[in-house]
Amino acid sequence: MAAGAQASRGLTALFKRGWNEIPEVIGSSAMGLIGIGLTFIGAVGYYRKDGDNRRYKLDYVVMRPDDPRVAKIRKD
Repeated sequence: MAAGAQASRGLTALFKRGWNEIPEVIGSSAMGLIGIGLTFIGAVGYYRKDGDNRRYKLDYVVMRPDDPRVAKIRKD
């Protein structure tokens, strides 16, 4: 019967109980989720701004003027 009463309280009660019993695990899980979110946002921004456009390359590359990559070449 006690398990049924706990289940009816919902996710908020489960979080509060976990915070009281194992705050290290709950806190580190929250920080881990924040880290994963920031990593995802950083990766999306990197690829949207063409972050793989390297300034210096080891190989010599010849591009035709009608190649779409030519527009992305930085001249800094």
